[in-house]
Amino acid sequence: MTSRVVEITTKGSSVKVPALEIDGHTIVVTGRWMKVAAIHDEEWIDDGLPDIHACVTKLKQHDAGDVRADIFTFAQKLPATSPLYSYLMDWESVAAIHLGSYEDWWNHAISGDARKDVRRAGKRGVRVEVVEFDDDLVKGIVEIYNEAPIRQGKAFWHYGKGFELVRREKATFRDRSVFLGAYYERELIGFTKIVYVRKTAAMMQVIAKTSHYDKRPVNALIAKAVQHCAAQGMAFLTYGRYRNRNKGISSLTRFKHRLGFEEILVPRFYVPLTAKGRMWLALGLHRDPLTVLPEWTIDGLYRVRTVWSRWRTRGRRSGDPGQRD
Repeated sequence: MTSRVVEITTKGSSVKVPALEIDGHTIVVTGRWMKVAAIHDEEWIDDGLPDIHACVTKLKQHDAGDVRADIFTFAQKLPATSPLYSYLMDWESVAAIHLGSYEDWWNHAISGDARKDVRRAGKRGVRVEVVEFDDDLVKGIVEIYNEAPIRQGKAFWHYGKGFELVRREKATFRDRSVFLGAYYERELIGFTKIVYVRKTAAMMQVIAKTSHYDKRPVNALIAKAVQHCAAQGMAFLTYGRYRNRNKGISSLTRFKHRLGFEEILVPRFYVPLTAKGRMWLALGLHRDPLTVLPEWTIDGLYRVRTVWSRWRTRGRRSGDPGQRD
């Protein structure tokens, strides 16, 4: 068991955090007041979970400096939805399509409006294809990222990133990932990166230019993702969380539902490693504070966040002559 420092991405930025190597798996430790240990790139690793009981034992034994953790958390992966461990557990919401054939998805899983939007994309000149990860793709992604500083009511994490940074970030899991590009004429107007995790195809990101929203490129990308991943024999296609906190049925949730995604709950476990960790878990402080708030309060906070993000972005752009327009 050796300690080192690794780079992780949080809120669109890369940060270095302490980490431990345990039985071939990297365990990262994050947090300021409460140190939380987790499996590095847990959502994307392909070799399954480590020996959890052995991992917990070794984490408890390791008490050196920044890599001493108070809580260890991990989640099961599809298709394992029944709890396999007796630790404290919460349910984690996953948006997933159970893949059969593309025809089954098209005829039975998606809504009539979604079918119209996919057809609309084709009629308005959008074509979607598997693309190579090369300089042209990276340049197109940079243009998409730098189209607007605000997306979905908040400051966009990837806005302002340059070519080399985007290339490095998008080069992960090259041996088991695929890029789909949505093009209008010769312009890349949207893309998605899909990472294969055993029999699950996980969309790491799907995004398109807002200036081409009328062409419904995201709908076309997802349709192509279903077609491609079904042909590859994948069992599931996932698209992040189905529900975010307790906001209920958000516009993004409704969008996913129209495209055939369903909510699948998988167990996420929390293991106390110290007395502080046991107290933290007993008080429920490991959960997002927003989960205890009613939906109308969360909606209000989101509106305030939108106003604040727009004001802050305008202030930065007017105060910094070198800021990208």
